[in-house]
Amino acid sequence: MKKFVSGLAAVMVLMIFSTTLMAAGQEATAPAKIKPALLVIDIQNAYLPSMSEQDKKSGLEMINYVIALFRDNGFPVIRVYHTDPGEGPKPGTAAFEYPKSAAIKKEDPQIIKNYANAFKKTDLNKILQDRSCNTLFLCGLSATGCVLATYHGAQDLDYNTFLVKDCLISPDTSLTKAVQEMCRTISYGALKLLLETAR
Repeated sequence: MKKFVSGLAAVMVLMIFSTTLMAAGQEATAPAKIKPALLVIDIQNAYLPSMSEQDKKSGLEMINYVIALFRDNGFPVIRVYHTDPGEGPKPGTAAFEYPKSAAIKKEDPQIIKNYANAFKKTDLNKILQDRSCNTLFLCGLSATGCVLATYHGAQDLDYNTFLVKDCLISPDTSLTKAVQEMCRTISYGALKLLLETAR
């Protein structure tokens, strides 16, 4: 039953992707190939203490599983960091970094942003275009802030955009769930099937 539900969810993602292309006037004779990327957003030491303990417990572990899933299938993982020019956290400090348990690598492209939307005044769009990415999966914090702003920013740039279920963190677990319900969200199982099909 779980495999059926995951398969159905992956088919729905493909249908949404194809419908978007048809609405843009592109030929629908053959489905366009999904070229995904994972955005890991702001899981920095400075912000984690103010997040929900329940979200952190499950979210950080699931984010590592999803990072591994992207790596195993050869798709990019992009690290996004937030800093305020006046308040920090300052790049190069422990507060700015992700926890050591995060499965990121130095070679993963890095974006440093000053706004909630990771696309605003950064090279994120160029990094994605250089890799021909057209479908984005978002995880990290805060679900109610920077993740949500980046989700809408990606949609404004015509990326097919999804949040990854159970990989979102915010100060309030009930608000995290509300964001997952109001946005396009994909489960780990459906994402696994989709990436294996897309590679």
